[in-house]
Amino acid sequence: MAKAQAKKQAEPQKTSFFRGFVNYFKDLGTALSKGNMGVLISTIFMGAGYLFNRQIIHGLLVFVVEIAFILMMIMFGGPALSKFGTLGTVQREQIFDPLTMQSTVNDYDNSFMILLTSVAVIFAIFCFILFWISNIKNLYRIQLEKERGLKPKSFLGDLRDMVGSKFHLTLLSLPVLGIILMNILPILILIAIAFTNYDQNHMPPDALFTWVGFANFAKLFTGGITSNFGYAFRKILGWTFLWAVLATFTTFIGGVLLARLINSRLVVAPKLWRTLFIVSIAVPQFVTLLLVRNFFADTGIVNSICSSWGITAFLQKIGLVSSSISYIPFLTSPGWAKFMIVMINIWVGVPYQMLISTGVLMNIPTDQIEAAKIDGANSFQIFMHITMPYILFIQGPALITDFVKNINNFNVIYLLTQDVYVTTDQALANAHGKEVDLLVTWLFRLTNEYYDYKMASVIGIIVFVICAAFTIISFTKMMSGGREEVYQ
Repeated sequence: MAKAQAKKQAEPQKTSFFRGFVNYFKDLGTALSKGNMGVLISTIFMGAGYLFNRQIIHGLLVFVVEIAFILMMIMFGGPALSKFGTLGTVQREQIFDPLTMQSTVNDYDNSFMILLTSVAVIFAIFCFILFWISNIKNLYRIQLEKERGLKPKSFLGDLRDMVGSKFHLTLLSLPVLGIILMNILPILILIAIAFTNYDQNHMPPDALFTWVGFANFAKLFTGGITSNFGYAFRKILGWTFLWAVLATFTTFIGGVLLARLINSRLVVAPKLWRTLFIVSIAVPQFVTLLLVRNFFADTGIVNSICSSWGITAFLQKIGLVSSSISYIPFLTSPGWAKFMIVMINIWVGVPYQMLISTGVLMNIPTDQIEAAKIDGANSFQIFMHITMPYILFIQGPALITDFVKNINNFNVIYLLTQDVYVTTDQALANAHGKEVDLLVTWLFRLTNEYYDYKMASVIGIIVFVICAAFTIISFTKMMSGGREEVYQ
């Protein structure tokens, strides 16, 4: 019943979104077809309509925006867009003049600056079109108000609205601007680079790069004799998903069980134990991971203890450690390294989950637990049928966030394996990857060590699509509701 209601609620939302999109342009058509002379003139001279309605300040501000846009297109936008199709044709060269005995540099093209400027200009054009549409529709609204005998708001009236009824728009303006500059534009540039051959052989300003279409995507998804990126992508993608699942649910379950144990009446001094785990969180993670990496190194203290206690010899007998080495390859063998990464992440991540779960456990409805006890349910049944469902219901959004975060969990993988793990798979090595790499660490290595920006951009797009799709689908299903009344 709840699912059916949620589906009925979702369908009108989708319909209303489509209807709003259609009405947006329908209203523009109405304004252009029924607008007066001031509206029509404003299609070219954007501030003229406000001057026509004696709103001088409005008109001048809109004129300033239009003039600034035109100047930007003349000075930066036009020259950049004219070269956007080729990303530059003039190579950088140094010319030695024997008369002056000096070297001069020609007027060369910088492919990256052309790409960067062009993407910013295209986005600015898109924003200006939206501003133009909003301006036309606003002038038509003023026309209708005057026809009804109403007096349009003055400039000071609009300012009062921005700190009054529309104050939420004022508060959101800076965050939206930050999202545009720090998120949207970099993503657009990332997408554009994925369709170029920008790498260490085409590095501006000394060299040019150009468009290659979907060649990089084909290289990643198909592979071939001359490229191992397809093989590396499939292998690293599989480990990334496995890692995200293990890292999310092991720490979650461990945190819940630890919180349950500490809150148990059988545990002495629960506040002391809880404080000790909280103190472990205070140590910066990169310090902890670097220390643990040294502990589990081939010549580290853990290997010394295992060797002296006979653990290494025992593992050699049962076949978990090769007889050709005298240590346990905790971080240098593919299987051992992946196992240790998961174990160390449990140790690092469980205290966080313990704190969250403690707060949730303290707010479980006691009436349901008492009713279960009266019905004869034991502690395990209460935990499985009341406690865990309630924790999953409350922590569901956090689990989704943790899963996405673990897909991009750079610190644990990189800090534990960098300069320690050496890949034994030649096909992976040819693609600059390792068995323990996640997509994000592979991306980092491609850019930071091998300057293969084109393939790194393709991987970045894939990571973004995976995280966005998983988040949208999961939150859509979770927010559909249907269980809130159970816990009220």
